[in-house]
Amino acid sequence: MPNNRMYFWTLTIKIIFLSLTTVGILGNFSVFHYYTVCYADCKLKTADVIHVHLMASNTLIILSKGVPHTMAAFGLKQFLNNFGCRLILYIERVGRSVSISSTCLLSVFRAITISQKESCCKNQKVKAAKYIGCTLSLLWVSYMLIHFIFFVNPLIKRYSNNVTRKQDFGHCSTARRDGINDSLYAALVVCPEICLSLFMARSSGSMIIVLYRHTQRVQHIRSNHDSSRISPESKATQNILALVSTFLAFYTVSAILQGCVALLSNPSWWLLNITHLSSLCFPCFGPFVLINHYSMVSRLSLVLMRNINSVILK
Repeated sequence: MPNNRMYFWTLTIKIIFLSLTTVGILGNFSVFHYYTVCYADCKLKTADVIHVHLMASNTLIILSKGVPHTMAAFGLKQFLNNFGCRLILYIERVGRSVSISSTCLLSVFRAITISQKESCCKNQKVKAAKYIGCTLSLLWVSYMLIHFIFFVNPLIKRYSNNVTRKQDFGHCSTARRDGINDSLYAALVVCPEICLSLFMARSSGSMIIVLYRHTQRVQHIRSNHDSSRISPESKATQNILALVSTFLAFYTVSAILQGCVALLSNPSWWLLNITHLSSLCFPCFGPFVLINHYSMVSRLSLVLMRNINSVILK
């Protein structure tokens, strides 16, 4: 009986890994395809530019974490050498850091956009839109350089005579970080991510307050027929709030579980798999928040039908 139960749960983990990875890849590429098809002849809005970078970082996380762990779950163990293992971890961590920063940037930009229409706020919105592309590029370059330190350092220490503990990821194994690297990683990566998450929560709270005040202010102005309609700004704000709430929920759970894995010398099979799955939830489910808000499926269908009709008429 215990063997049958273990086989059942192992099969369940395999199916969940495969489903999450497949759904995540399809969702993120659907968003890319949406922007490619529907905005082929016009310039993307500022929020849409952030969306593209967010989906790109989520795709990196899925390809570097979801695909290898899915292959390991189906029995393909230790198929990467030390260099390949470090490279996969490097890509995953860069994608995770950019995903956190992009979500925070999106939340802050939307908070500036819906703030009260004063002259200073308008200037802030124009400045934010002007420098958003430069900020995103700087985020990519900064995190690529920061994580490159943790990518190179273990490779250098590999040739030393010190005996280090191995950390098994299923698809590969690599040396654990020492105390100095842990402190450096916390200072350069963990603390900024926590600060960004708190800043994101604060900007989301301000959006809720502004949206509530706006609703109360226009409620007695609009007629009963128009009061049921939601303004485009309110829809966009609700979409960002849903995206940020989803991110904060999954990120908090993932961070807690990763902390437990780091503290335990021999974490259980259950804890390892649940930790890996939790870190894949936001990259996989985040695109569907955008798809639901923008009605991408219907718009893509209209575009495809239009292209098909034009081909038939020719």
